[in-house]
Amino acid sequence: MNSPEQYDAIVIGTGQGGKPLAAAFARAGWKTAIIEKGRVGGTCVVEGCTPTKTMVASARVAHLARRAVDYGVTTGPVSVDVEAVRRRKRDIVDSWSAGSQKGLERQDNLDLILGTASFTGQRMLQVTSADAAGMPARLLTAGKIFINTGARPSVPPIPGLGSVDFLDSTSIMELAQAPGHLIVLGGGFIGLEFGQMFHRFGSRVTIVEGSPRLVSGEDEDVSKELEKILREEGIEILTEATVRSVGHSGRCIEVAIDGLTVQGTHLLVAAGRVPNSDLLNPAAAGIELDERGYIAVNEQMETSAPGVYALGDITGAPPFTHIAYDDYRILRRIHLGGEDASRAGRQVPYTLFTDPQLGRIGLTEREARQRGLDVRVAKLPMSRVARAIETDETRGFMKAVVDADTDLILGAAVLGIEGGEVATVVQMAMMGGVPYTAIKDGVFSHPTLSESLNNLFMTMD
Repeated sequence: MNSPEQYDAIVIGTGQGGKPLAAAFARAGWKTAIIEKGRVGGTCVVEGCTPTKTMVASARVAHLARRAVDYGVTTGPVSVDVEAVRRRKRDIVDSWSAGSQKGLERQDNLDLILGTASFTGQRMLQVTSADAAGMPARLLTAGKIFINTGARPSVPPIPGLGSVDFLDSTSIMELAQAPGHLIVLGGGFIGLEFGQMFHRFGSRVTIVEGSPRLVSGEDEDVSKELEKILREEGIEILTEATVRSVGHSGRCIEVAIDGLTVQGTHLLVAAGRVPNSDLLNPAAAGIELDERGYIAVNEQMETSAPGVYALGDITGAPPFTHIAYDDYRILRRIHLGGEDASRAGRQVPYTLFTDPQLGRIGLTEREARQRGLDVRVAKLPMSRVARAIETDETRGFMKAVVDADTDLILGAAVLGIEGGEVATVVQMAMMGGVPYTAIKDGVFSHPTLSESLNNLFMTMD
């Protein structure tokens, strides 16, 4: 057997944490390899944030075109060329992925290796390539190995599911036509974004959620308001709906729920994601997994195997691109800066890209009260926001949770136009320890959406 190639660092996966980490090591003079089994860019660029938000933008244009008369603008019939939407999405993904790959290939001290990596021993890897059939695996070793292999769509154990040609969050973006009737299993982020998107593309949409309400991690008033908004658009929503089986009925897909059967032309399974740890043969390296199959790490992202680290979705961290990127920053500070950095206590903002958006930061009201905190709650409907009225986008509300003793903001939810952007302003205040009173009396440009934070916090007077 050939001797393994020796590196200072090996990064497995070119996602939003792995790619900049490998480049940082290479710039620091480390001999580095980065391994990718698919397209360069990871989930976000190839099949997550970039393509989905590109298609969400197309869906919003269609929605606004149909509402043109509300603004005094006359248009003709509106139709959506889904194939053109798909082509636009592909072009953007191709551009970003190719640019990322070229950047890695130009970097000194960095080898980009295309293939599937798996452990054969402690800090020992073999890499096999589908393009090199019959060739021996490439053997690599390094003093430090970093795993950034992410997750993939989950397939729930529903009787009969394997008998139908169902869609997941990746394959649904390759449709050339809008489904006649799309059934969505799952009322979380993925299901709601795709459900609203394809409804705006012209599909009838039914969302099936097993929990009592959508996005069940949010406060009840937020969930109910979001459900109201989607229902008003014409989306059918079934909550507390346990799927018993899936099958065919003629040319239709049939979903059996307690006391009800739903028939549709297409089925999207949006039941969460599972880690790609099974592809790595982690046991060979002494890497422990948690009960869900994620790689177990401490706050410095060390695994149970000496010299092996993991970052991003593969660790079970909140599955957001910005969190994976922050993992990279922490590891860079530890390994290149000699700092005692940690993931502990960091803020986890996120945005649900329905229309309107749901921007979130910090604690929900329910979480704050469960912790026994003495809180005050500010709430303002978007119908009282000047900029929302001017743009005729008055659905939703803003909500903030404030510590009653210190006046510091503990968390916020902004369900409204550009909710993610407005929630980021609140996050900046939280990062700086700015009390709500300073925002209430702050001088902000008029008329902007963020200016409405004045009014939000005035509701507590």
